[in-house]
Amino acid sequence: MTVLRLARSELKRMTGGLLPKLTILALTMVPLLYGAVYLYANWDPYGNLDHLDAALVVEDSGATASDGSHLSAGTKVADSLVEGNVFHWVPVDSTAEADQGVSDGKYAFALKIPKDFSANLVSPGSFDSASKAMLNVTTNDANNYLLSTIVDKLTTSVHSTVATEVGEETANQLLTGFGTIHTRMVKAAEGAGQLAGGVAGLRDGTVTLHEGTAGLSSGASELYAGQLKLRDGANQLTDGAGQLSSGLSTLKDKTASLPTDSQTLANGAARVAAGNALLNTKVQDVAAQLDAADQGLRTRVIESNTRLIASGVLTQEQADSILADFDAVAASSPVAAAKTKIETDAAQIQQLADGAEAVSVGAAQLAASTPALRDAIQQASGGADQLHTGAATLATGGQAALDGTAALVDGARKLDAGAAQLEEGAGTAADGSRTLADEIGKGAGQVPNPDDAQKSNLSRVMADPVAVSNVSQAKADSYGAGLAPFFLTLALWIGIFMLVQAMRPITRRALASNAPSWKIALGGWLPFLAVSVVQATLLTLVVNLALGLNPAHPVLTWLFMLAAAMAFSAIIQGVVALLGSPGKLVVLILLVLQLVSSGGTFPWQTTPQPLHVIHEILPMGYVVTGMRHLIYGADLSMIVPTVAGLLGYTLLGTVLSTLAVRKNKYWTLKTLKPEIAV
Repeated sequence: MTVLRLARSELKRMTGGLLPKLTILALTMVPLLYGAVYLYANWDPYGNLDHLDAALVVEDSGATASDGSHLSAGTKVADSLVEGNVFHWVPVDSTAEADQGVSDGKYAFALKIPKDFSANLVSPGSFDSASKAMLNVTTNDANNYLLSTIVDKLTTSVHSTVATEVGEETANQLLTGFGTIHTRMVKAAEGAGQLAGGVAGLRDGTVTLHEGTAGLSSGASELYAGQLKLRDGANQLTDGAGQLSSGLSTLKDKTASLPTDSQTLANGAARVAAGNALLNTKVQDVAAQLDAADQGLRTRVIESNTRLIASGVLTQEQADSILADFDAVAASSPVAAAKTKIETDAAQIQQLADGAEAVSVGAAQLAASTPALRDAIQQASGGADQLHTGAATLATGGQAALDGTAALVDGARKLDAGAAQLEEGAGTAADGSRTLADEIGKGAGQVPNPDDAQKSNLSRVMADPVAVSNVSQAKADSYGAGLAPFFLTLALWIGIFMLVQAMRPITRRALASNAPSWKIALGGWLPFLAVSVVQATLLTLVVNLALGLNPAHPVLTWLFMLAAAMAFSAIIQGVVALLGSPGKLVVLILLVLQLVSSGGTFPWQTTPQPLHVIHEILPMGYVVTGMRHLIYGADLSMIVPTVAGLLGYTLLGTVLSTLAVRKNKYWTLKTLKPEIAV
């Protein structure tokens, strides 16, 4: 008896009537009922979210941004959601009504935009009142657990979009502020440059002022020396006038030698007149020098004020006030008093000079006219007395003028020292103002001044600095395509498992024969393989053609399904053949273990550690992985080892079936009447 004859005998038995044919047909359709129908129901659930009613509450009252523009972010978000048409958004008037609708199941969930949404979005423009804008979401897992996950993704997307838009606007305002700061710092640098130029002019003016005060100090010193000489001359004049008075008195008493003495007197009087004229000239020169020094100082003050007005340091009113103060100080200063005193003394000296001239003339007349000598001598004696008194007065005034000139010298020296300090301070100010202008210019160059294109680009980068470049090496076209590897594999196992409900793993007729055990085992497995091949082929065709799975490698996918059917059918047939009815429970347990360890939904690495061992041992995890690579177009290098593993599982099932044949060739009472039959 050959293997094919054994297999054909079992197939004939199962197709010998209408009911067996319908049974085989139904068993063939089992994978379709489980796998294809499930995938059909879950092929693209995300594409039908617009069938879900979601409550949308917009209470946002808007806000005014720092630049004066009005922001209605809540309305904008709501409009974008409605236009996106991801869910069927139903406008609701109040939060309470929306929450009640979610609780009743009228709405799948509720999205609520509060009254202060826009106000909080613009709040970062104020450092002391920044707040986060909130989007309130109400879900109810009683409506659907996975819906909460979908809503979380939606709100995360809305959050990212709004945050990016607001962040871009905020960054744009920040960059605009940098541009404004740059412009104003440039203007400040220009102003500082002008200030530096003005202070440099002030420094030049103080240099000139210092030179003038130095000249004033020197002139005052010369004036003091002249006053000192004037005082000494006045003292000498006093002494000479006293001597003249004494001589005239003696002359008046002694007129015996009148012609000779009168001639001598005429000569002396002429010399006195010449000395007085010279003294008068010197006094007038001193008065002229004082007046020239006074006018020169006033002229320098006027010139300094003019330069300070031109550089912007002083105004015209301030300059006029300074000049008026100078005139007032000059009018009440000791120098002015000394000048007035010298002018008075000059008049007296002029009188003295005139008197001396008169004495000279009189002496000449006396010499020429002796008859009237006595009267002339009497007059000369009186004039000499007056001369002595005037000379004494001149000596006293000369001392006062000398004291005033000393005060003038001291003031001129202090003024020169102040001018030197002013010159030094103006130089420091000029250096500092130039440094200020340079540093402000450098600072303005370091402050960003982006143009509109740069601001737009920088705003986008600052608002969303991280971009994700998602490169998918292999990608499922839809949610159903993502689940297809797992459910196709699961459906194939369940379909083959259902075969043991109607097909015998090993026929008793074959066991009664003398055929080798391995032939009987293969003959019992081949009918399972034939039906499972039809199941796998039908399932693959329906999923590809009807549902549009469109695997990257359709032929290889079908061949891989056949390899899986071969391995699954061998294991299931071998286990049930070896263990009998309890073997069906074992196959069911294997199904459950592979269901949770194959990694069909979540990665198998996320399961508890004991399930990792099961994943490595049982075949369904390898079939799911191989199907993913074939359907999505990933690396195919792992397909050959996986197919080799499936061949190993097939060999294992054949070995189990062979052991079952050897075991069941020896009949017992349990064989004729088993304890349990399922």
